[in-house]
Amino acid sequence: MVDSILNFLKDFGIWGMMFHSFIDAIIFPIPAFFTQISLSMVDPSNALWLATVGFIGCLLGSPIGYWIGKVAGRSFLNKILKKEWVDSASEMFNKHGEAAIFLGSFTPIPFKIFTILSGSTNFPLWKLMGYAAIGRAAKFYIVGILFYIYGSLAENVINEYFTLISFVLFLVIALVWFLFRKFRAKKKAQINVSSETK
Repeated sequence: MVDSILNFLKDFGIWGMMFHSFIDAIIFPIPAFFTQISLSMVDPSNALWLATVGFIGCLLGSPIGYWIGKVAGRSFLNKILKKEWVDSASEMFNKHGEAAIFLGSFTPIPFKIFTILSGSTNFPLWKLMGYAAIGRAAKFYIVGILFYIYGSLAENVINEYFTLISFVLFLVIALVWFLFRKFRAKKKAQINVSSETK
């Protein structure tokens, strides 16, 4: 059944990619990653465009997933998805707070769990969109760039090294994010000190 759905989406090409990534952020249990790989295999020269369309579709779908979480709550997730996925995502939210969305972009946990959980916990929508934009762009474009450079051989690279590449990229972005937060906190502390001395 999964193969028939993916083949159906693949038949629509770029629009299938857009639709899949859109519903992937809302409710669909099969990640858009699979349609992206299938279509990139057919025409690797189109891989970066597919990554862009997938990224846009995900950002368009994320607020809808958020709204579902706001209206239906976390109990809705337990009805439509595996309990272990929901528990893992919830644990990430509890441990890492706002960074959980960013972390979730790099895990095998379906992304719609994070959009719906964000809504159900009243997490700010603008933060969801910001972290989703960074994390999902990285994931879509890793695949797109690999196919654009290596052509159909990228499938083997992705099968063998995708987790490692994603992890390294995640560490780089996480380090930049941490340094930015530290710099912003330091700047804020300096402003507070200068305002107190006046």
